[in-house]
Amino acid sequence: MARDPLHTIMVDRLGCRYPIIQTAMGWVAEPPLVAASCEAGAFGFLGAAVMTPEETRTKIAVVRRLTTKPFGVNFHMFQPGAAEIVDIIIANRDQIRAVSFGRGPDAKMIARFRNAGILCVPTVGAVKHAQKMAELGVDMVNVQGGEGGGHTGSVPTTVLLPQVLDAVKIPVIASGGFADGRGLAAALAYGAVGIAMGTRFLLTAESPVPMASKERYLKATTESILLTTKLDGLPQRMVRTPLMDRIERSGRIGMWLRAVESGLAMKRQTGAGWADLIRSVRGMTGHGGLTLQQALMAASAPMLIQKAVVEGKPDEGVMATGIVGGRITEIPTCRDLVEGIVAEARQRLAALADPDTLPATRTLHADHA
Repeated sequence: MARDPLHTIMVDRLGCRYPIIQTAMGWVAEPPLVAASCEAGAFGFLGAAVMTPEETRTKIAVVRRLTTKPFGVNFHMFQPGAAEIVDIIIANRDQIRAVSFGRGPDAKMIARFRNAGILCVPTVGAVKHAQKMAELGVDMVNVQGGEGGGHTGSVPTTVLLPQVLDAVKIPVIASGGFADGRGLAAALAYGAVGIAMGTRFLLTAESPVPMASKERYLKATTESILLTTKLDGLPQRMVRTPLMDRIERSGRIGMWLRAVESGLAMKRQTGAGWADLIRSVRGMTGHGGLTLQQALMAASAPMLIQKAVVEGKPDEGVMATGIVGGRITEIPTCRDLVEGIVAEARQRLAALADPDTLPATRTLHADHA
């Protein structure tokens, strides 16, 4: 019997049905979306990088009530309460199968997760970072090309993915520009063990983003999605909004004022003390390679995202997105999305072996090529 090409090592290790990951977007990867993604056969990550320890504990419990499927949690070591969040994750190791992170743990912390049976699946945007994570002992690595949302690099997925596949021996997951079954088939053909999607899951029925903001996302074209360094000095991909336009026009003084304001907003929102905030900022400047200004803004940028994706005020906030958002036109349920991706991927993979299995429209497309 032929092996199912969608049953990859990622499926085996994460315990999901299909090689599809719902990524951990701050304010978006909330319990209902995580549970719905897992129930649909994907693997969902809870976005705890913008949560307090108590919020993390409560929302993990909610995910557990909504699904018995394994799921993951995302965090970073420089957020206030990170050590307590790690303890909470490990205490739930019977159902939490993996952690994801960008600015992440050292070898000792990775070993602690692995000893607890929790897989480490960091997201990286460069070959050297993938190699470093592999040396530290992570289980898999998620490679995000320049098409991805939020912080992103300059190398497209189609170039970065094969580079990383050639550079490391651990399983590689592909992200940045994926939204359908054609993308999944292509990633598997490259040698990846699955795909990870953020924007595509953001625009689902179970996503908590208010409809006013979802509609703004749907109206965005690839031309209205920009790459900016004005939020925290690092490249990020965002939908153009009135606030984003003002930020783009801001100078050095304006960026410093916004950094201080954002830091104060984060302090109010999280309840963190000044010592916690300073510790978080120092962590990012000392180990994350950020300047003080960048660290202040990076630690609090979610406050600006919250306006759009939580309060439903896109004109007053910023809207992170992958450039693939410019071609998304509908809001399916997670189940319909995943099943559609799987069906199309199977069709495309079958067509590689037998071109006659391609739908009739394929010939029409070729005629017009």
